[in-house]
Amino acid sequence: MALEQLQDNQLLHFLIIPLMSPGHYIPTIDMAKLLAQHGVKVTIVTTPVNALRFGSILDQAVQSGLPICFMEFPLPSTEFGLPEGCESLDDLPNLGLAKELFLAQSSLQQQVEQYIENSEPKPSCILSGTFLQWPVETAKKFQIPRIIFDGMNCFTQMCNHVLYLTKVHESAEVKEFHENVRVSESEAYGVIINSFQELEQGYADEYQKIKEDKAWCVGPSSLCYKDVSEKALRGNKPSINKNECLKWLDSKDNGSVIYACLGSISRMEPDQLVELALALESSNRPFIWVVRAGHKTPKIEKWIEEDGFEERTKDRGLLIRGWAPQLLVLSHPAIGGFLTHCGWNSTLEGVCAGVPMVTWPQFQEQFYNEKLVVQVLRIGVSVGAQNVVHWGEEEKSGVQIKSEELRKAIEMVMEEGKEGEERRKRAKELSKMAHKAIEEGGSSHQNMRRLIEDIRNQSSTRNSS
Repeated sequence: MALEQLQDNQLLHFLIIPLMSPGHYIPTIDMAKLLAQHGVKVTIVTTPVNALRFGSILDQAVQSGLPICFMEFPLPSTEFGLPEGCESLDDLPNLGLAKELFLAQSSLQQQVEQYIENSEPKPSCILSGTFLQWPVETAKKFQIPRIIFDGMNCFTQMCNHVLYLTKVHESAEVKEFHENVRVSESEAYGVIINSFQELEQGYADEYQKIKEDKAWCVGPSSLCYKDVSEKALRGNKPSINKNECLKWLDSKDNGSVIYACLGSISRMEPDQLVELALALESSNRPFIWVVRAGHKTPKIEKWIEEDGFEERTKDRGLLIRGWAPQLLVLSHPAIGGFLTHCGWNSTLEGVCAGVPMVTWPQFQEQFYNEKLVVQVLRIGVSVGAQNVVHWGEEEKSGVQIKSEELRKAIEMVMEEGKEGEERRKRAKELSKMAHKAIEEGGSSHQNMRRLIEDIRNQSSTRNSS
């Protein structure tokens, strides 16, 4: 990057207000790093627990000289009926408290606005998600462009756009939700997409037309992490030592391991997790299973111990209880397949790693992501999930997918036949495209420059008026 352009960028200040959930915080920090690598000052609004949780990777970025920081505000959790220290969706004892968490975060508005008043340079724009309404008001108050960053892809955005236009779902609750989202979107200056043009070319083009070229595909953001230590630190503190994890992976043949992880807020019923465990065992393949069941973890742990599952599979299975260093795992050559819930962060990480996927969506846009992976990109095999498993209502759903269905999907992804080879070939090609997109001169790198230039022009116009 030219020195003159870098100096111009240093006059810009992006303020990011993420939703308090790992699925939002992690790509937010990634995006902040990408922006900071272009010389832009970036401030992320956060709370004490989240600052502690995600601080390690940010500290590394600061030590490397990047102009990026947390602005920490205390969250009045107990005032809103939340447990002390509950500052993220995955910390909630039950989904019924999600509204209280959003309200608690909304109470930070006055403190954030006071920070904007006193900051230097003043924020050039605000990045926030559509689910947070108060940044809309703050952006208006200070006449700052607000850019949406939800961490979704263009395919999902187009699906939502079509659903809104056709009004297929007319229930009062869904209608109100769509209206709130559309108001938030219509008042935004633009949208940042954590994807790359080559991955979803037609959908990206159409979405950019709808947004009048104010939609920028600048991902995959996770590719800003280059070395092993960075990959291991991304997200929460791993529940396994990185060296122990790498030693286990190094002992396996290339492309032989199935990695099963169903997301940071997964609270799948223990009976359903048992079916997954039995499928991994009956596949007779090496596997890594990230075991997470929220407050019901003791139940699945009891089964693992009493059934003898871990003992029976100890020679070829690795159980990670809690947070896994997912980037580190997926980038290892031993991984041959990824069993995923189809959250976009995980899906895109699988694409970057060039790993075919076993798709098991649970709710919301995860079903759109599955269609993109299985039907459009043709790098995945579905387990056949048809019903939405609402977060907090897992007990009502019971066992949705039996072990035999899971085993068959795993076998199809890992098979050495023609279909399996073609699937792996496509996955590797997309991985190469992803890495090229983020490099200097690539589509995402150029889009990031366009975004920054656009905000610079907006800032200059505002300052001269």
